[in-house]
Amino acid sequence: MQKSVIFILFVFLCSAVSAQSNKETKIPMIGDDAPAFVAETTNGKLNFPGDYGKKWKIILSHPRDFTPVCTSEILQLGYMQNEFDDLNTKIVVVSTDTKERHEHWINAMEELAQQNHKPLDIKFPLVDDSKMTVASSYGMLHNRTSTTENVRGVYFICPENKIRASVFYPMSVGRNMSEIKRTLLALQTAEETSLLTPANWNPGDDLLVPHYPYTDRELARDPSIKDHYYQVGNLMWFKKSE
Repeated sequence: MQKSVIFILFVFLCSAVSAQSNKETKIPMIGDDAPAFVAETTNGKLNFPGDYGKKWKIILSHPRDFTPVCTSEILQLGYMQNEFDDLNTKIVVVSTDTKERHEHWINAMEELAQQNHKPLDIKFPLVDDSKMTVASSYGMLHNRTSTTENVRGVYFICPENKIRASVFYPMSVGRNMSEIKRTLLALQTAEETSLLTPANWNPGDDLLVPHYPYTDRELARDPSIKDHYYQVGNLMWFKKSE
């Protein structure tokens, strides 16, 4: 009897631990509301996403401050920060380090940039997530890798505060900031035009049409309409870039 009770307790505890682990690593899906949070940052207190109003947001998580891959990423992101501002997009960086450590790291990176004759003022906030609240709500802690450090996650969040895309990289692989910008532009373009971006799309390229592009009645009314479209095989219609 005693052995049976011990066995049942063991199974219960294992289930509880497993459930907690799954809860911590749950990743918000595309179309979900972006989890809200309030946190201290290097720019003061942030109420996310409310403080950014009707802007696009990109959250990037990184494992630890002062690590070489993270440093290379934040420096590159810093040099591109005005480009994201021009795209009505706010950048937020999250790790499980403290605000004080973030501030020391920013100072070190700005000093490094100055030494390399490429002055930099990092303006986007680095979030103090030392209690791992944000990491847990966004599924940034992948327990098979680490229970205390984020993997390199990227979340694209639209002005309506919905998750529009997400991607994760292992701790050993740096992210391509130009690709992050290209993905943002693709999301914005698809939303603005109600069209699709094909493989390897770049801004200015032709777009895919998700349905037959015009009716016989529309063509009879305006024969020139067909000049804006072309067909590739039986499955793809493209709209020419303007």
